[in-house]
Amino acid sequence: MSYTSSVLQHIVDFMNQENMNLRKLASSSNINAGTLSSILNKNKTLTVDHLDRLTRVMNYPEGYFYEQYIKDHLSQNIPNWRRFKPFLYRCADLDKLDCMKQVISLLMDNLMYSPLLFDVAEDLYQQNKRKAAELLFENVALSEKHQHSERLAFCQYRLFSIRLGSNQEDNYKAAILFEPYVERLDELVQLDALRDLGNVYRFLHQWDKVEMIANRLGYLARTLYFTARPVKIQEKSKPSRPLFTYIALANLFHADVCDARRDYKQALHYTSYYADFSWVKEDDENTRHWKGVFLEWAKANTYVIKLMCGDTSVLPEYVAYIEKEQNELIPALFNIMEAANQYHFNVDHILKHFESELAAYVNKDKTVDINKNHYSENLLSLLLHNLAYYYLKKEIYTAGFVNLLKGLEKSSYINNKKCMLKCMGLFERYRDMASQETLLKYKTIVKGVYENEEKNPVTSFDS
Repeated sequence: MSYTSSVLQHIVDFMNQENMNLRKLASSSNINAGTLSSILNKNKTLTVDHLDRLTRVMNYPEGYFYEQYIKDHLSQNIPNWRRFKPFLYRCADLDKLDCMKQVISLLMDNLMYSPLLFDVAEDLYQQNKRKAAELLFENVALSEKHQHSERLAFCQYRLFSIRLGSNQEDNYKAAILFEPYVERLDELVQLDALRDLGNVYRFLHQWDKVEMIANRLGYLARTLYFTARPVKIQEKSKPSRPLFTYIALANLFHADVCDARRDYKQALHYTSYYADFSWVKEDDENTRHWKGVFLEWAKANTYVIKLMCGDTSVLPEYVAYIEKEQNELIPALFNIMEAANQYHFNVDHILKHFESELAAYVNKDKTVDINKNHYSENLLSLLLHNLAYYYLKKEIYTAGFVNLLKGLEKSSYINNKKCMLKCMGLFERYRDMASQETLLKYKTIVKGVYENEEKNPVTSFDS
């Protein structure tokens, strides 16, 4: 397409080439003939809906004329939100982010459009059009960077959520960037923000951060739950879960911190706290559902804590729990292997029992929804390291090196440096037992890790 020609000129040229009169074009595009005549005579503005209809008739791809449409009809006049808004939505539908950038730059000269763009961004976010929403949230945040507004904080919250993925360093950066904005959010929105932030820091093993967030979340949740608040505020920014669950979640965070620090006695205390709901006032179906969820978590985590104390008597019950809760397979096997390696007990029968399920996870395509699975991907790489350690120590070298190389590969993929170093250290420890084929595969993976670091230098952190 020659961008020196206007969109209207292209339509006229098409009519001449196809020997098509105005009435036939109007019928083919399902546009009123009078309206089409006014558009071609420049007495009426061409809308994006009209453009899409005409583009289909001319057999061009969707959005083919959008760049020229911006030049002809959006950049030449004072911005009209009634024309800009539907165009933004169509650009989002077609993933034409460059066009969105051009339109946003035309609007952001006037800050009155900031709240309107924010509303579109939130709508696109809810429609799961995350890239388009990210672009809008970034620009709204930029326009309000010198203000301490709740809108700015909410933009940062959405950007934090959108940017979470499989790369552990990127997740850490996203969390650090968002953390200063949490307290600017409405208190009820803060509950979910603290929950999400706490979960990211848990996945990254940033236990000091988790403890800090647990304290903030617990204090805020208790204050909101036991203090009457105006109904209109609750309707405006309702949290995604019942208020009492955030009190329980704060205790769960504290239990995880104690568990990580090997203070198992205190971990059991906090676990008993989030399993006790005698103080909860509500008794509706949603409340009963969330009570059940936390009670299940408390049961599973009690098994884990006892297991980490060396109590193998809980293994049969824990295995039965895993069979019922298949989505807990990776975390549970990770916990079992951690304890098995620490206390030197045999779990061959458990590994055999879950062999096919574990293989399905290990061989899963990397194109899974990383926003939902970055925790599982992180644990899976650590689990593979633990499996390698278990087998190599038992001198089962083939299985040991297979798991070790897979663990190194997956930890490299998600940029989990701690696990990469653990895998490399373990390999060097048993290098003399590796076959030539294994040594070659290891060299190839390490070379890829090194080349990736050279291309994408990042700030390291203790994960």
